[in-house]
Amino acid sequence: MSRRLADVARKVGVSEATVSRVLNGKPGVSQSTREAVLTALDVLGYERPTKLRGERARLVGLVMPELQNPIFPALAEAIGGGLAQNGFTPVLCIQSAGGISESDYVELLLHQQVSGVIFAGGAYAQADASHEHYARITELNLPTVLVNAPIDGLGFATVSCDDAVSMEQAFGHLVQLGHRRIGILLGPRDHVPSQRKHAAAIAMAARHGLALDDEQVVHSLYSLESGQTAATRLLAAGVTGIVCASDPMALGAVRAVRRAGLRVPEDVSVIGYDDSALMNCTEPPLTTVRQPIEAMGRMILELLLRQMSSDLRIGDEVLFAPELVVRGSSGPAPQG
Repeated sequence: MSRRLADVARKVGVSEATVSRVLNGKPGVSQSTREAVLTALDVLGYERPTKLRGERARLVGLVMPELQNPIFPALAEAIGGGLAQNGFTPVLCIQSAGGISESDYVELLLHQQVSGVIFAGGAYAQADASHEHYARITELNLPTVLVNAPIDGLGFATVSCDDAVSMEQAFGHLVQLGHRRIGILLGPRDHVPSQRKHAAAIAMAARHGLALDDEQVVHSLYSLESGQTAATRLLAAGVTGIVCASDPMALGAVRAVRRAGLRVPEDVSVIGYDDSALMNCTEPPLTTVRQPIEAMGRMILELLLRQMSSDLRIGDEVLFAPELVVRGSSGPAPQG
């Protein structure tokens, strides 16, 4: 107990007696100091006294799938800045293969008495994954926002970029350039955004009277290396244009085209998704579909704060319109 008092007092810059008064619910401590002591308790990993456990800390969990894709650091920056302006501290939880599981992160965040959670990727985006740990969040009525992938039955507020519209823009762009055999490079089969893009691609192919055979649709992980391997299969299927589900996958597709002795865009056009950092600096600059990250970040924060100020759950999905950014990686279909 004495060590806890000393650690918290040192963290906040107050006396141990002040910390003791806060932990014992005694008067004579300002509200700002009280909140600072409770936040320090959470940050240092100490358990709150039983009578204070019902009070949530001014911490917000921010669960990310990884940070190799530049779109996720951009989203974290947009959300983190907004949280700080409203007096909250983001707790960044990064998922990685063989690392801490999402369910373990949820338990950790609940133990820290967070005021809310934002998921920017995870099991909720996979139809075949376990969603049991989300029940804990629902039971506690903890303010929660999902990004880019609602799952039926979870009932969480969701902010998404419209996957169907993004595919319509990219696919339509290639059709206008004269491409007739278009390949689609998507994420895992059970990933909801990829399922939405796939459905839109099928509809677009039918609308334009084009074939979209099984060999023209390949699923892979969201990485440059996986994108390169998957794109090699599409090239073997004779496609002249490739629509990718992320910018790193698109860069992998560009590499696959070059490894095949072909040129981008003269022989094969490549379109990415996200318009993440530096995509205008690649060679050639990448044509991609831009997600409005800043606007989405503001809406994510608004939905979270709205839940914090009310006991009502918000289960709707807010869709944002993407924007096709045409650069040098897409061009007219090759003749002959």
